[in-house]
Amino acid sequence: MGLDEGPNRAQKPHEALADWLADDMQAVNALIRDRMASEHAPRIPQVTAHLIEAGGKRLRPMLVAAAARLCGYAGPWHVHLAATVEFIHTATLLHDDVVDESQRRRGRPTANLLWDNKSSVLVGDYLFARAFQLMVEPGNLRVLSILSNAAATIAEGEVLQLTAAQDLRTTEEVYLQIVRGKTAALFSAATESGGVIAGAPEDQVRALFTYGDALGIAFQIADDLLDYGGSAAVIGKNTGDDFRERKLTLPVIKAVARAGDADRAFWQRVIARGDQQPGDLDHAMGLLTTSGAMADARADALAWSARARAALAVLPDHPLRGMLDGLADYVVERLV
Repeated sequence: MGLDEGPNRAQKPHEALADWLADDMQAVNALIRDRMASEHAPRIPQVTAHLIEAGGKRLRPMLVAAAARLCGYAGPWHVHLAATVEFIHTATLLHDDVVDESQRRRGRPTANLLWDNKSSVLVGDYLFARAFQLMVEPGNLRVLSILSNAAATIAEGEVLQLTAAQDLRTTEEVYLQIVRGKTAALFSAATESGGVIAGAPEDQVRALFTYGDALGIAFQIADDLLDYGGSAAVIGKNTGDDFRERKLTLPVIKAVARAGDADRAFWQRVIARGDQQPGDLDHAMGLLTTSGAMADARADALAWSARARAALAVLPDHPLRGMLDGLADYVVERLV
């Protein structure tokens, strides 16, 4: 989901974070460029640069830096942790695009389309390896545990999504497990590791974890909703891609649970069997609206955003706390 679109020209929370953390992010970007290099395999920086330099907002590494600075950190290692989460994120995107057979990412052709699936998978593996090298360097075992567990959780969430895909029996509880794996795990690892490297008190570390977890869930639900109503420029992919890829996102799960026989037969045809015909996307969007699924999923996103903002209460009074509060509100504000 894009974070810089919309009619409001005022500075957005992620832009305010980028300005405040400009020196940190410059160091992060320099470290990323250095570590994505390869002396022997030029395909690696080619593929990596295509995605990393495609205009992403570096939201996850900014969350590391923001959490560390908010908790008073003055050392150098948050830069390594921020680069770590960006490498993990980029690796998962490369793999996701192969699994989903995607053709667009951040408004550009995907790496697997420009090169091939083999290159995307292998370069993703390389970035995972680089991420582990980076996370070891600070010498903090708790941080290493947080980030390595996140990497495992992300992979687990992707496999769970694969096994639950197109299965109309998938529940909201399973959906939440998937989202916690594929999206929220890296958000919470970013914020939690920033607090840990700063030596923050335990209640603040827990609050940072809760904030990242809830922010990631709100972010993903908003992304799911925008797929059925956002523009390609806003979401970085084509509207209806989730429908065409037969993904059981939260609005669809809610609609299926409420469907009568005729509507359930429709979902069975277009999602479970993949027999999609002209006009089916419009019909699906109609069902999502009339069943109340869109409205209820929107309410869920807003509730997770509120949970993220509430978690910040125990953190130090600092401009960065206000920016994180604003970010939690911003990821869902276009859903209101």
